[in-house]
Amino acid sequence: MHSYDLLIRNGLVVDGTGGAPFEADVGIQGARIAAVGKLSGRGREEIDARGKLVTPGFVDVHTHYDGQVTWEDRLAPSSNHGVTTVVMGNCGVGFAPSRPEHRELMVRLMEGVEDIPDVVMTEGLPWNWESFPDYLNALSTRRTDIDFAAQLPHSPLRVYVMGERGATLEPPTEADLARMRALTAEAVRAGAIGVTTSRVYAHRFRDGRPAPSVNTAEDEVLALAAGLKDARRGVFQMVPNTDLPIAQQYELLRRIAQTSGRSVSFTFTQTPGAPGRWREMYEYLEQGAREGLKIRGQVLPRPTGALLGLELSYHPFSLNPSYRAIAHLTLAEKVRALRDPQLRARLLAETPEDPHPFFKYVVSDLEQMFILGDPPNYNPTKQESIAAEARRIGVSPAALIYDALLRRDGHEVLYRPMGNDEGERFQSVGRNLLKTELTILGLGDGGAHYSMICDAAYSTYLLTYWTRDATPDRQLPLPWAIKKLCQEPAAAVELNDRGLLKAGYKADVNVIDFDRLHLHAPRATYDLPAGGRRLSQKAGGYEATIVTGQITYREGEATGVLPGRLVRSCRHGLI
Repeated sequence: MHSYDLLIRNGLVVDGTGGAPFEADVGIQGARIAAVGKLSGRGREEIDARGKLVTPGFVDVHTHYDGQVTWEDRLAPSSNHGVTTVVMGNCGVGFAPSRPEHRELMVRLMEGVEDIPDVVMTEGLPWNWESFPDYLNALSTRRTDIDFAAQLPHSPLRVYVMGERGATLEPPTEADLARMRALTAEAVRAGAIGVTTSRVYAHRFRDGRPAPSVNTAEDEVLALAAGLKDARRGVFQMVPNTDLPIAQQYELLRRIAQTSGRSVSFTFTQTPGAPGRWREMYEYLEQGAREGLKIRGQVLPRPTGALLGLELSYHPFSLNPSYRAIAHLTLAEKVRALRDPQLRARLLAETPEDPHPFFKYVVSDLEQMFILGDPPNYNPTKQESIAAEARRIGVSPAALIYDALLRRDGHEVLYRPMGNDEGERFQSVGRNLLKTELTILGLGDGGAHYSMICDAAYSTYLLTYWTRDATPDRQLPLPWAIKKLCQEPAAAVELNDRGLLKAGYKADVNVIDFDRLHLHAPRATYDLPAGGRRLSQKAGGYEATIVTGQITYREGEATGVLPGRLVRSCRHGLI
């Protein structure tokens, strides 16, 4: 007779509360944790976790698996890094609601904002929905390796309500605002976790046009907030307009929180041009907390940056006019062409040309180019830049970057930091912004930026760089790190049935060999629909990942079990 379906024995339990680790067993019955302590029963299946960490499954509140979840059963790279629940639909972009005549528009928007190739979406999306409740119903049939929850994105909603007027950034009528408010409430009542928007000018169609949500007036944003108030549940996520003064950015966040009566989160990064502005925003967050408002910044625990290379979406010469003639070639053919001295001279003499200013910004700063390496180095010094090396040997930075791209037969990956990248100053920001309940971890962007960004591995990075391998002056205590990865993000999006190792909670668990935990370098694979390319990044040290009581990964390899399901807002929080 078995007391438990799965029994994890003798592990060092870090339960997600922030309390001290303790040796214990974890007994699982069905989809729930049955008991935590010194257990005398037996398990139908057992894991010996002696000398290992046993933690709750991690929760990632900022992903873009909106499309991937419709064509794949594995939500990697998140699921390769101990994540057992993801929340998608962030940044105001997604694929629902959408009428048939607007589907191509949504594809073009995701291509521009989230760097997902249009052919991947054209081939992969089933489009067996129109309204957002339809989309949730379609998702409810999916079976994956981890749980997933959806948010209602502003840009598709605007176009759904306003048609072409929404896409061309015309102002809404009062009837339009009332309809957006009603559909927000409808989506949340149907199971959406919340609603999201973006007001940052980097979010554009590939041809340079702003995303529909970017230039909207505040009354439209507040109509979405009012929809949450009507639904009496849900959260609000926003990417603010960082060109505005901090006081003005915060004022909109405050009005959203007051109008909705719900929790609000926003993208919170340290920008290279204003490395100290985070302090001003943090002071406003403290003020909001004193007023009883729930406003939190979403932070990434490492420098943000793009990965560039001949095998990826962009590199420092990819937008130069002479590159267009070879852009369609295979990698080997590109390498042969780029070794031609005449083409090399032309490319070195040209400058990037593109209607999308963000992509020009990414590739143009030749001072901020580094070899990523293996293991990957996300914290290089300025002296390690390719430009610094070029000056040491007496050549131009552009010439040495060009040569670097050809290394390893064109497989070399360059790292281009774009935020949180101020060396010691970022470490100071990290120490402050990770050790506070006014922030939540996020911004991993799994399911997007397939060939440009691979930040979904931040959980492994946090546990190594900030915890195990940290110097004493920056070290994040292990219990707090696990809380930041589990309980805090789960609570921030009102998923109150997970994030802790306690009896009655959902049986999402990691067994981790902390000493062996490490990040592999990201690499390009060609396994998206239509043979599309993406970056994948794996980790070592995750001995087992358990979702809904079932072992989904052993030593980083999928078991083939797919217990992951859609999590609807109206069905969670039953502890």
